[in-house]
This record gives sequence, C-alpha cells and structure tokens, in this order.
Amino acid sequence: MKRGYHHGNLRQALVEAALALIAEKGPQGFTLSEAAKAADVTPAAVYRHFAGRDDLLAEVAREGFEIFAALMEYAYDHGRPSALAAFEATGRAYLAFARKYPGHYQAMFESGLQLADHPGLDTVARKAGATLDAAAAGLSLHLPPDRRPPAIMVSAHVRAFSHGVVELYLRGNSKLPFAAEELLEAGIGIYLRGLGLLPPDR
Repeated sequence: MKRGYHHGNLRQALVEAALALIAEKGPQGFTLSEAAKAADVTPAAVYRHFAGRDDLLAEVAREGFEIFAALMEYAYDHGRPSALAAFEATGRAYLAFARKYPGHYQAMFESGLQLADHPGLDTVARKAGATLDAAAAGLSLHLPPDRRPPAIMVSAHVRAFSHGVVELYLRGNSKLPFAAEELLEAGIGIYLRGLGLLPPDR
C-alpha cells in the first residue's frame, strides 16, 4: 500500500531512492516517477518537495557536497603536519569520497547540473573548493609572491587530475598494475615539480 503524503521523511527517502537509481542507471537515466515508485509514494507526493528530477538531483548533490566539504576539511587539517602532507591528504580524500559515495559523486560532478540554478548548491560547492584552494596555496608560500602560481589554478588542475583517476579506477575498467592513490600521487608529484614546488628528488 502506498504511503502517499504520510511518509515519515519523504524528502530523505526520495534522496535515497535517487541514489539507488543513479547507481543503476546513472544520474540522467531515471525519471521523477521512478524515484517516487522506489520510495513507495505517489508521484503527486514528490512534487510537494521537488519541482522536477533536476531539483531532486540538486538535493543529492547538495548532500554530497556537504559530506565532501567536511571530508576535505578533515583531511586538510589546517595544513598540518606540513603543506605538502596536507595537500596530498586532500587528494587521497577525494578518491575516498568517490569510492564511498559514488551516487553523490555522480550527482555532483556528472549530472550536468548548473550549480547557480539551485539555491544553496553553489555555496556548499564553493566551501569544498575553498579548502582545496587553501591546500594549494600553502604549497607555494616559500616562494616570492611574484613566483607563486595561482592557487586556484593548481587546485583546478589537481581536481581535474583526481576526476580522471576516478574515471579510470572507480568504474571498474582499469587494468593498471598500481593503485589509484599511487597514480594520483605520482601525477601530482610530477606536476608540482614542474611548477617548482617540489625538489627534483621528492
């Protein structure tokens, strides 16, 4: 029997339903009606909380960015014990998040959502990004100001690299003979040496 409007926590139930559907069909592969069916409520009940599928995806993404931001802050740990160690920790945390929260990750980065179109989503996404930018900025503080690469550029490059590693490894298609973390850290090391932020022997 359908629970309709009497569902105890319909909004969260729909998020959970969406996560299951994302795992099965991808972030653009299901309808709002399917999410309603999976949550065992009528389609009409869904519209009391979400205007459409993108609105539901935005809520999944918002929840994901909240988790992601907290994980990044924990990994960064205010730049301790060193700028490099903190930066590397955020890279490992990126992979850990994608591995543990694949549905959230896809809603955040692979659904095609425009962050600015959904109130609050852009704000929480910027919070996560700010931690990565701070970690990147810490790497070049030993250089004169005119020789420091833009932290936002370094952060963007490493995020792009991290996303590529996620695609290689966490879709189950990689046959590479080393771990995702090893590939990411080796690539980051080469990149940072190229910018003069690491000594050649590091």
